[in-house]
Amino acid sequence: MAAFVAEYGLFLLKALTILIVLLVGFLGILAIASRGRQAHAGPSELGYIEITDLSALHHEREHAVRELLEPPKQFKHWAKQQEKARKSREKEFAKHPQKVIYVIDFNGDIQASGVRSLREEISAILAVANPTDEILVRLESTGGVVHGYGLAASQLQRIRDRGIPLTIAIDKVAASGGYMMACMGTQVLSAPFAIIGSIGVIGQVPNINKLLKKHDVDIEMHTAGAYKRTLTVLGENTEEARKKFIEDLDQTHQLFKQLVGRMRPDVDIDKVSTGEIWFGQEAIALKLVDTVMTSDEYLQSRVSEARLVRVAHKFRKNLAQKAGFGLENALDRTVMRWLGRFQHGRFLP
Repeated sequence: MAAFVAEYGLFLLKALTILIVLLVGFLGILAIASRGRQAHAGPSELGYIEITDLSALHHEREHAVRELLEPPKQFKHWAKQQEKARKSREKEFAKHPQKVIYVIDFNGDIQASGVRSLREEISAILAVANPTDEILVRLESTGGVVHGYGLAASQLQRIRDRGIPLTIAIDKVAASGGYMMACMGTQVLSAPFAIIGSIGVIGQVPNINKLLKKHDVDIEMHTAGAYKRTLTVLGENTEEARKKFIEDLDQTHQLFKQLVGRMRPDVDIDKVSTGEIWFGQEAIALKLVDTVMTSDEYLQSRVSEARLVRVAHKFRKNLAQKAGFGLENALDRTVMRWLGRFQHGRFLP
């Protein structure tokens, strides 16, 4: 039985290898075919703005639940009252424009690559928003590169400069660069167990110089400028280089502290800038956040007084990108499934 299982597993691995080779070749052909079209891509091909009426979704959800659970007569009466209220609101909005809460989702990675869409979303909103409106950013990020999150924070500053209220909602985590963005809010909301803080800077560089020397491998590196390169991966690092590297980290940390102190002047900046993290219910005592509340709770509390609209910038994908994304997901699922089987000490067909 063990021999059969081993042979069967080997057969599957061979088949999977052949399939991957064929798919990679197919994707390569698609990429070459689409390269010329991408060179002449216009704005409509690079991306588009997607608008979702969250208020309508909220009412549709409530309507569906009531229709299922309430007695028909009671539900009919409720629906009639809702329709009457809707018409009344429309008449009022015709005289006085309705307040709009624009909702943006930002899920940050190490490179803060989401800033590409964030800048488009903010530009679209600022083109139509009034000072009486509000922008809510549902933020989730553990931080990353300084220049990426610095740009993301600057995009949020555009909202502040226009005098439009900016609410930041943290449901899971806003740490390091994530908090650099979060502190830009005129009000900051946090779920009770969301992770907040990590106001610090980290830099690490692996060095394999000793390993290279052991194998008689010499590395030459020439620079113009005393600090063009401080720490290096391949060369031998000096104390002077380490000192300069640490100075650069300290300077970045000071700029981070200044930003937080300027945006949240009530914070004891020396106390919170140690790189520590806190849960939302602790962060409120440190004045890192203003209210312990989830984004869902906040939006539901505002749906009766404002129109909720989600704004999202989407990138168009060509056929090669779509196929590649699908292949990547399929391979991820396959690998994780097989690892799980072997990890638990069993082989499941």
